[in-house]
Amino acid sequence: MANTLNQLRMMTTVVADTGDLTAIERLRPVDATTNPSLITKACNDPNLQSVLTETLTKHNNDIDKVIDDLTVYIGKEILQRIDGRVSTEVDARLSFDTEQTVAKALEFIQMYEQMGIDKERVLIKIAGTWQGIQAAKILEAQGIHCNVTLIFGLHQAIACADANVTLISPFVGRILDYQKRTENREIIPVTEDKGVLSVKTIYSYFKQHGYQTQIMGASFRTVDEILALAGCDLLTISPDLMDKLREMDTKIERQLFPDMSFDTIEKQQFHEQSFANALEQDSMTTELLEAGIDGFVKAREELANKLQNLI
Repeated sequence: MANTLNQLRMMTTVVADTGDLTAIERLRPVDATTNPSLITKACNDPNLQSVLTETLTKHNNDIDKVIDDLTVYIGKEILQRIDGRVSTEVDARLSFDTEQTVAKALEFIQMYEQMGIDKERVLIKIAGTWQGIQAAKILEAQGIHCNVTLIFGLHQAIACADANVTLISPFVGRILDYQKRTENREIIPVTEDKGVLSVKTIYSYFKQHGYQTQIMGASFRTVDEILALAGCDLLTISPDLMDKLREMDTKIERQLFPDMSFDTIEKQQFHEQSFANALEQDSMTTELLEAGIDGFVKAREELANKLQNLI
């Protein structure tokens, strides 16, 4: 019998949640993702030190331009090791600026194309604010595919689907963390895990109403959460959890099917004000979205400080 990771791959597209090129070569995911914290880890690779020096010199120590260059360079290196796509994160400081998010995304696509990489192999990663989702809508209309991340609420997911976003990333583990804290429970069975249940609800809604937007479960804490979503369009998994799955030989059952029977969820539609109202009434999504953006910004600041110290 195939190990548990390979069984999962028969049901779901497995994505590597890492910028570690060695791990990507070893694990052979279909897709991969990168962000400032992952780039910071990648920059510790001795083989990349000359690239760091050259990039700093090329941009005369302009740290923002250096980070953008490194982002695309790591993205290119990842794409040489996988068959699928790489998600490339727009500066999280632009999360509430539609126009600047679009401009930065177009800049990334141009940089990739200058390296000979087709835009079909790139997903522009944008935070799930109203402004971010509208930026994704503009980009998708131009044939540029997006991964809207930091999804915690159904209203975010619906707005993305109506914007024809290629892919969304609901953060399972962060919802579980919030649930543990607010319910004062240390152990929560996977059947009661609100992160897992959130993805199942989004999956149900999308399939019921014929949306093409793909769902990529993310931010997992345990293999149980992953296996509870076997059959989801995509799952992005850290190397340590991938290794655990590879070491297991447990037979798994598919949990999600496009044509399975679902509890009916009435179709909804959001505009800017109704989206804001839904967000205001959803304290979990409000808190986790803000914290997620802050975390992305801090990760970029840490990378900037690391690069500044090399000057």
